[in-house]
Amino acid sequence: MRRKLAVAAGERRAAEAEPPPVCALCARPLGAKVEWHHPVPKAEGGTATVPVHPICHRAIHAALTNAQLAREGGDMVALAAHPALASFLRWVADKPADFHAPTRRSKDRGQSL
Repeated sequence: MRRKLAVAAGERRAAEAEPPPVCALCARPLGAKVEWHHPVPKAEGGTATVPVHPICHRAIHAALTNAQLAREGGDMVALAAHPALASFLRWVADKPADFHAPTRRSKDRGQSL
């Protein structure tokens, strides 16, 4: 019995020590569905990926072209500051982790940052 309690306490401490994974764009906890975004697109030579919500991933690609993403060099903070993404982030901030809604392409997509 003591062993079971010690293991349970150890698992609880480990769970408390590790923060839940968060979205690289909006910083909300990730839900059941996670997508992996290339901050520098593969077509532009990028290999690294970051976890994002599906809705955040769609918002990134609706707002910015691959060339614009490559120019940012993988800086997710700079992406969050882009006007189309900043308004999206304000809107999605209080939504649950697995929230989904249709994503529309930004009117200013393709214009410089």
